[in-house]
Amino acid sequence: MFRRSRSDEAAAPATPSPGPGAGPATEVAARPGAKGRPTPSRKEAEAARKARARTPRTRKELAAARRAARIEQSERVRRGMRTGNEADLLPRDRGPVKRFLRDFVDARLTFLELMMPLLLLSLLLSLTGNAYLVTTSSNMMPLLLLLALADGVALRFRVRRQLKARFPDESWKGTTYYAVVRALQVRFLRMPKPQVKLGQELPEHYR
Repeated sequence: MFRRSRSDEAAAPATPSPGPGAGPATEVAARPGAKGRPTPSRKEAEAARKARARTPRTRKELAAARRAARIEQSERVRRGMRTGNEADLLPRDRGPVKRFLRDFVDARLTFLELMMPLLLLSLLLSLTGNAYLVTTSSNMMPLLLLLALADGVALRFRVRRQLKARFPDESWKGTTYYAVVRALQVRFLRMPKPQVKLGQELPEHYR
């Protein structure tokens, strides 16, 4: 065995000692075969595992994931129909113009709202077999239709006047149809649910 001389020890490069600020990542990077990056924490590894577990891998899992997404979307829409939350409504009901039209119709009692119950009453009278009631029902039908037509035309003019004052720069396409269809529905069956009471004064701005 040969003993190293003092000159050989002096020529050998000194191994640098880690400074006081060096952490585990520095030690990992200095080891041969290390990944060169910090090891992920337990929380990050758990999150990555759950993300991989949620990813559908088979056709059955994909169908189940799509079905769950449809159920969640339906629940969001039902919640929006109950609360009037803009983000959860269907595209046809979104926007300040549609929100104003709903409030404008819901704040008033029109003949159009009474149209369906009266038509149902007229139908029931015609099924009684009583000659007088059948005649009365037959005479009521044209009158009801005429009053509904007149009320629909009046509603259209009122809606257009309000839209011109409140939303001069917005598109009014389909607004008359939207307002008339909602007015034809009985109040407690309207969707989205009414957010104003009868006779309530509407806000000035719907932006």
